This record gives sequence, C-alpha cells and structure tokens, in this order.
Amino acid sequence: MVSARASILIARPPETVFRFVAWEFFDNYRRWSPEVRRLDILTPGPIRVGSLARQVRIGHGRRSESTFRVATLDDPRQIAFVETRERFRLGYTLEPAAERTQLTLDFELVRLELHLRPFVGLIRSVVRDGAWQAVERIKTLVEAETPREWR
Repeated sequence: MVSARASILIARPPETVFRFVAWEFFDNYRRWSPEVRRLDILTPGPIRVGSLARQVRIGHGRRSESTFRVATLDDPRQIAFVETRERFRLGYTLEPAAERTQLTLDFELVRLELHLRPFVGLIRSVVRDGAWQAVERIKTLVEAETPREWR
C-alpha cells in the first residue's frame, strides 16, 4: 500500500473551499489535476454519494484509466472517492481556521500491480509529490477566485 497526505491553509472560509472542491468537483478537478486528460461524468445530475466518473490520466509517460465513485459527501467537511475496483481512495477534508480553511488531501493506493512492486519507492515519491502539487494548485485557484458575495 502506498499513501500520501498533504495539508495546506487556504485564505477562504470552508464553505467557499468546499464549493470549489466538492460541489463543483466535475468542473474544477482537471484544473488542479492537469494530468487528467479526460473526465467523463457517468451519473447525471448534481454530485452526490454514489455519483460515478471515469478518468483518463497521463502521468510520467504512463496512461491510466479508472472509474471512481463519490463515497462521502459531508458539506462542508469532507468529500471522498473510491475507485470502483478498490485500487485507490482519495479524500479531501476541510477544517475551519478562523476565516481560513485547512485542506487535507489523503490518497491511498490500495493495490499495486505486481509488475510495479519493484518501483514502490519511486511510486511513493510520485504520489507524495502529486498530493502536494494538488493542494497547492487548489489553494492558488481558490484564493484567486472572486468570492461570490463580491460579484
């Protein structure tokens, strides 16, 4: 198993961060995760527990495809996803900090294919770097947005 955690303080309230990360996930995911080349929403309607999506990612020269579902949607505290074949789990947890939000991303690669096991150290490093890059991008994107009440 390979896991990573990255946490960052965002200068916006939890409701704003949760809207961006959770309620608008299908619109914004590719903005903070540019290695996602394609994202197909498989469940019509607004995001909810059980919503399904399929992604195609290209990272480090490797193409991967996966289908995942929303496992948890707890406004404004947490959204979590699980890959339908239980290969990975991904969660975003938000904690209020005055008028700011502590955003924590947890990623867990539950199963590693046999041919990749000799590279577990490299994979762990790539996963950790990817988690940090994602929270840093989210921070940049959310803080750059004009709050809805100012529009």
